[in-house]
Amino acid sequence: MNRAVPLAVILALGAAPAQADTLREALARAYQDNPTITAGRAQQRALDENVPIARAAGRPTIGTQAGVNENYLRSGNSFTTPERAAQAQLSLNVPFFSGGAVRNSVRAAETRVQAGQFGLRGTEASLFTEVVGAYNDVLRDEAIVSLNAQNVRVLETNLQASRDRFEVGDLTRTDVAQSEARLSLARAQLQRVQANLIGSRENYVRLVGNSPGALDAPPPLPNLPQSADGAVEVALRDNPTLLAALKQRDATAFDIRVARASRLPTLGIGATGSYVNYLGSLGSGTGLGVGQSGTSAGVGLNVSLPLFQGGRPAALVRQAQAQRAQAIEQATAAERQVIASARSAYAVWQSSLQVISSSEQAVAANQLSLEGVRAENSVGNRTILDILNAEQELLNSQVTLVTARRDAYVAGFALLAAMGQAEAEDLGLEGGPLYNSAENFRAVRGRFSDFGDGPAPVAVAPSTSTIPAQNAAVARPLDPALDSSKVDRSPGLTTGENAPNR
Repeated sequence: MNRAVPLAVILALGAAPAQADTLREALARAYQDNPTITAGRAQQRALDENVPIARAAGRPTIGTQAGVNENYLRSGNSFTTPERAAQAQLSLNVPFFSGGAVRNSVRAAETRVQAGQFGLRGTEASLFTEVVGAYNDVLRDEAIVSLNAQNVRVLETNLQASRDRFEVGDLTRTDVAQSEARLSLARAQLQRVQANLIGSRENYVRLVGNSPGALDAPPPLPNLPQSADGAVEVALRDNPTLLAALKQRDATAFDIRVARASRLPTLGIGATGSYVNYLGSLGSGTGLGVGQSGTSAGVGLNVSLPLFQGGRPAALVRQAQAQRAQAIEQATAAERQVIASARSAYAVWQSSLQVISSSEQAVAANQLSLEGVRAENSVGNRTILDILNAEQELLNSQVTLVTARRDAYVAGFALLAAMGQAEAEDLGLEGGPLYNSAENFRAVRGRFSDFGDGPAPVAVAPSTSTIPAQNAAVARPLDPALDSSKVDRSPGLTTGENAPNR
């Protein structure tokens, strides 16, 4: 698909050096062995088997039966009731008319296979959206932990400076208490965001199957729409979940025809062959030499013409019609959901972009404000509480910025998923050929052997029990735009004995 190329190229160009984990690598791992998608593939293979099952109803059947009877109580003579008999029978039945039931059952099954294939594509897109969210959650929470750890270090320095200035009489005990309280709150906040980071990393492990290493920044997303209407237009054409619902709706039309066929006659050709052996008991005691075995064969036309079935055919038709009505409404519901998802994802994406722009300005402004408040405090025009509030406002704007970056990227990817442009073929994943659900369908649709079992089921997705519990350690350096160490916090502005106003 041509539409698959741009996103795959962007992901490839966005690959980081070998020591970093990239978003593309995380998506490839999840695609290979995430249990949600491997279970979806197994479900689709089970769905494929409905086609040969439906076809089997129109194929010849061969059966045999055999038995040995011993008559312990006989009211007749040995000719009419021999003491024992061995029998064997072989029968062949070839149906050639069933009122269209077989033909329409096969069509319904094939249509549902197509719906399942679209549904599997939707599962891929949903999984990839989750992985993108988990990947960016880890990046966001790592940045937030680093920001809060940085804030704790700054407040520790502030507290020491406040104590120094209290010792020389430049500050009051209230100023020291305010610094102590703010530091205690900052430490508690750090514990909370560290727990959030552990939770995000564990969620990453659940989805990807590996611990997140040093995650590289995700590449920019390509081909995002210019308007919500443009996104909806593409989504209504390509969204796999909607296409699956439409195929399910189409399949119910064949179900109605199958139900109506239950009123029609069925025709078939039957052939039988039988063998009987009385094991020497036929005519025993008469002294007559009679044959003790015999064979027979016959061919006939089987006709079944239902005249009255207690209302069952009409009930089947009404049931199928109601199920079609349900499928029609479900298709409409799926369409509404796709429209809402595309529009809301577009709105969140646009809103997050605006929040990013505002937050970047806020971070820069709060850095300048903090420097100014500290300078004014050194000459007695600002209080320690003003400094603490300025530090908190800077931290808040930094957290808002990293959160908005995460929200914008995840919303942008969710928008591509809603448009049907975030599936395996679009991403150009590495690690082997992509799973092709049509291959299994082509392999099984024409099978007719009663002994063509498949391989024994084995687990595909590995357990994560051997992966160590995640921690909140962060080795990733902060984005320079978020590093508040650039703010002037020189001792001359924070230590009372060296303050310019002393």
